[in-house]
Amino acid sequence: MTRREEAMANFKKGYNCSQSVVLAFADLLPIDRSQLLRLASSFGGGMGRLREVCGSVTGMFMIAGLLYGYDGPETGQVKADHYAIVQELARRFEEKHGSIVCRELLGLSVRHDSPVPEARTAEYYQKRPCAEIIGDAAEILEEFIKENTLP
Repeated sequence: MTRREEAMANFKKGYNCSQSVVLAFADLLPIDRSQLLRLASSFGGGMGRLREVCGSVTGMFMIAGLLYGYDGPETGQVKADHYAIVQELARRFEEKHGSIVCRELLGLSVRHDSPVPEARTAEYYQKRPCAEIIGDAAEILEEFIKENTLP
């Protein structure tokens, strides 16, 4: 199964968009699966259903931080280099979807949505492009990782 397929399958199992992406890359990380899922749990629905930055995008950023990030109080080139990675991932996603913002991707006008997620029914999956968006995020991240050898 490709990481794209795995991320999409994770979403269809009930994981949120951010969890779906990070879980597809868990094998590359020195972090416990449960902790990784908890870390990503706040970012579904564009950050707790605030409909801001898409959870699949924040999932890409979390994985990028764990793979390429820094762990000190950096202020110079190390920070700039990492932020360049984040911006490149965002650019690739935006190039494909026109935005990295959840409500724009879903065509919603609401900013702060109800905290109660919709039931995951067949109708839900038919009306939402989320699974494909999540798959695209995983594919973008996988391509980036292949292009940029890990330290």
